[in-house]
Amino acid sequence: MPPACEACGLDYGFADSGDGPAVFVMLIAGFLALGFVLWFEFAYEPPFWAHLVVSLPVVAVICLTLLRVIKGVLIALQHAHGAAEGRLDR
Repeated sequence: MPPACEACGLDYGFADSGDGPAVFVMLIAGFLALGFVLWFEFAYEPPFWAHLVVSLPVVAVICLTLLRVIKGVLIALQHAHGAAEGRLDR
């Protein structure tokens, strides 16, 4: 990632989302994936190998898509609210 925006000069030094996106992705994608897997199981009653062939790509796409979006949202919220590292003023 470049240190600053080429168009407006915004310094990207504040942008540190940490593990936040991964936590939100696990919660949201877990809910969506479990719903899909349960629907797939009760609607079609497939063998286990079919679950692997169908469900794993669905889970991977959900996770990878959400990770990028949620990381962008968290960094945008940091910028909008002026979030920064904590400092001790002495």
